[in-house]
Amino acid sequence: MPKMKRHAGAKKRFSLTGKGKVRRLKAYKSHILTKKTAKRKRNLRRAAIVETNGEAKKLKRLLSA
Repeated sequence: MPKMKRHAGAKKRFSLTGKGKVRRLKAYKSHILTKKTAKRKRNLRRAAIVETNGEAKKLKRLLSA
């Protein structure tokens, strides 16, 4: 059988940290930025960790080749 490929959509949106946690980017940073405060936009730049254990487990399965 051929090798299993990792999920291309998940690969573009999520990455794993050194300790194996799932890192994601925050939403609401693409357009209509004039009405958002500088503080809010600055905080949206930082990556976040997927907190829900069930979701993180599913994402790890998608990211593993």
